Amino acid sequence: MTNVLLKACTPSVIDSAAVNLTFFIRNGHHLRGKPPGIARTLQERLTEINYKDPALYYKVDIGLPYVGKYEKSQLQERLNHFKTQRQNPEMERLARTQKLLIDLDKSNEDWLTSVGPKHLKQVAEHYGVFEHLFGDAYFYPKVPLSIFFMKGDTNYPVYYGNVLKPEDANQKPQVGFNCEDKDTLWTLVMTNPDGHFVDNDKEYVHWFVGNIPGNKIENGETIIEYLQPFPPKGTGYHRFIFILYKQDKKLDFSKYKKTGACLNLNERTFKTYDFYKALQDDITPAGLAFFQSDWSTSLKDFYHKVLDMKEPIFEYDFPPPYLRKQEWFPKRQPFNLYMDRYRDPKQINKEFLMRKMKKVHPFQAPAPPLPYPNAQSLDPSLPTWLKLEMTKSRMKWGRINEIEK
Repeated sequence: MTNVLLKACTPSVIDSAAVNLTFFIRNGHHLRGKPPGIARTLQERLTEINYKDPALYYKVDIGLPYVGKYEKSQLQERLNHFKTQRQNPEMERLARTQKLLIDLDKSNEDWLTSVGPKHLKQVAEHYGVFEHLFGDAYFYPKVPLSIFFMKGDTNYPVYYGNVLKPEDANQKPQVGFNCEDKDTLWTLVMTNPDGHFVDNDKEYVHWFVGNIPGNKIENGETIIEYLQPFPPKGTGYHRFIFILYKQDKKLDFSKYKKTGACLNLNERTFKTYDFYKALQDDITPAGLAFFQSDWSTSLKDFYHKVLDMKEPIFEYDFPPPYLRKQEWFPKRQPFNLYMDRYRDPKQINKEFLMRKMKKVHPFQAPAPPLPYPNAQSLDPSLPTWLKLEMTKSRMKWGRINEIEK
């Protein structure tokens, strides 16, 4: 019938019909939806859905001017240097004998002064640092920060998203950065944008030091004393972000000043966006470092003895599983497992435990297991569900493992 219809049509109709057949029929199977030549790809659909008007949605650079060292003008110079190194016979010999030593400090310094700020900006964007602190603004971390928490003889460094436990960061860190001009002033702020108990748009400031002369943190004006991380139980990882600002002049931070240890969390409420907006003519973000931390048992005493408050615990109440109404004759379902669905799980666990305790003697060793449990015959008169239950018990399948531990 198909051949007859095709012969009766004009050549143009035949061509279009053949094209449609190739689109919609593949090895005798009909394709659902539009054919591949017409349907949009997933990337095209996502681009259309996530499209934002560049006239309304755009990012603003609020940091120090940054020009990468390895731009196009100097790329050829780097390539020539690499070619020269490859042709060095002494370096080739050391590399072949696994004796070539690389100065990691020099390599890290070279990275930080070249493409490092660009990479760190990408890392910060991945973790949502700029979005949650500055909104539609960003900056290149041009001034590298060296931050260490001291605990005994161990140093816990802060990089760009590494994980530290609250007890590892319970003391004020040691902060260092390079400053060529000793007459400049700086501000260092450490905040947590993930842990505010009342307002999700606010932060807790954990440390605030202003009017730092040069790179001497100890000579700066402590606006708010350091407070260790305290992420509540059940809230996952929290970001603790250090932002270094360069000041154009000496500033008055009296409105942010807190006396003493400042253990009242309401007084530590902070918002980086408002802070920068109020002082944007006099400060410029220049350095960035942050770590992540989650709940640990050491925070129980911290909440009760230091913050003098009940420990907040966040839990998710899962709804009870749906159980359809019981049937008189459930078909194709193991009888015992079907009945256990409608029983109290504690009662079931109690039965398994009592079954195990019957075989336990306080003065005798436990009976040796069957050497070949799967080869032991069962009474053929037993029902199928009971045979399966006995086989699971012998082979230690299913719930019996929780009791046999």
